[in-house]
Amino acid sequence: MSTAPPAAVEAVDDPEAPSPAVGPSKPRLLRVLGPGLITGASDDDPSGIATYSQAGAQLGYGLCWTMLYTLPLMAAVQMVSARIGRTTGHGIAGVLREHYPNGLLQVVVLLLLTANVLNLGADLGAMADALDLLLPGPRWLYVALFSGICVYMQLVLRYARYVAVLKWLTLSLFAYLGVVIFARVSWWDLGRAMAVPHLDVSGASLTTLVALFGTTISPYLFFWQAAEEAEDLHAFPRRRDLLHAPEQGRSALNRIGVDTVIGMTFSNLVALAIMITTAAVLHPHGVIDIETSAQAAEALRPLAGPFSATVFALGIVGTGLLAVPVLAGSAAYAVGEARRWPVGFGRRLLEARAFYGTVALATLVGMVISLGAVDPIRALYWSAVVNGVIAVPVMAVMMLAAARSDIMGAFAVRGPLKLLGWAATACMLLAVLAMLGTAVLPST
Repeated sequence: MSTAPPAAVEAVDDPEAPSPAVGPSKPRLLRVLGPGLITGASDDDPSGIATYSQAGAQLGYGLCWTMLYTLPLMAAVQMVSARIGRTTGHGIAGVLREHYPNGLLQVVVLLLLTANVLNLGADLGAMADALDLLLPGPRWLYVALFSGICVYMQLVLRYARYVAVLKWLTLSLFAYLGVVIFARVSWWDLGRAMAVPHLDVSGASLTTLVALFGTTISPYLFFWQAAEEAEDLHAFPRRRDLLHAPEQGRSALNRIGVDTVIGMTFSNLVALAIMITTAAVLHPHGVIDIETSAQAAEALRPLAGPFSATVFALGIVGTGLLAVPVLAGSAAYAVGEARRWPVGFGRRLLEARAFYGTVALATLVGMVISLGAVDPIRALYWSAVVNGVIAVPVMAVMMLAAARSDIMGAFAVRGPLKLLGWAATACMLLAVLAMLGTAVLPST
């Protein structure tokens, strides 16, 4: 992978660059969309699609309200992670390495790596299953094909081209906004469920809730967006980290806010569309045992027609091609920063051999998991649950770091953003404790 383009070219395309027509605080929207949009879109990965499908098929419209109430929490957490990267010039692991005990850093990185590889393997399997619905063939070949494509994008494409490809892949998520049109939605029941949240305190419902939280607010998203903000400091030569260039703070934080809110809103709208579709089409017909995204697409075929099933399956492939590189990349950023390696997709392959090697190795291990003894059906759902559990300590550490003035300087997180970030952490913790409580109490 080659280095970033020349400064003269990048300066023109920098969404934080002042414009006489628009001004630094109101950058052009299409240029602003970047790490936040890609992060939000990658959140609706095949694992997430499986979780949203199961929630809709099993509980109808019952948990659709979660997509409304988690949006501000999700956006706040991602803004915090983005601000860490833009302010310090380091990803989250880099900040932990500089300011926290090594033991804590290693635990956080290990948790992230475990969750990412499991998630990555589940996503590769789901993509293969979805393609098999459209073009029947050997599953192992499809898993290997998708693994190769994802590794190629990260190791060979220039950084600017790679980011552009990821942006275009976000369009695949519009498939799910389109499928809703063909579902016979009871808008009255949906509106009532959204307006008056209801939660069954059974173990199955609480586990589904943790899975929804885990696939919506996932650790790999925090690490990815922070790392991409730090990476953009090299891609856009006029930018400097805010600790050394506080005068850039206003335009930088405005861009981060717009980018993140749009990305997370898009993510939650797609998730809501998936839940509504399966709640309207599958739940009334008693089809409640949906455990994979491909199974959801197949179940839609006789009830909503082959077109809906095909679009649903194509969306799985598209969002998987977006999510797998993000999962592998966020793991590589975390491991690389923890071990002081040269990191970043803007570096040449030989310059960051260990970083790119981690990307390839994570994808390879995920491929082996997908083809091995691990049940891909359960891996999809439980990867979301694992993400939900792991997110709690990661979020707590991230929020503590973001509030420290010795780390963030004048840009330490304060006020409503800090409050929302801790509220998100508390909600995740309560959901996990409730789930664990229902698992333990019956046996005592």
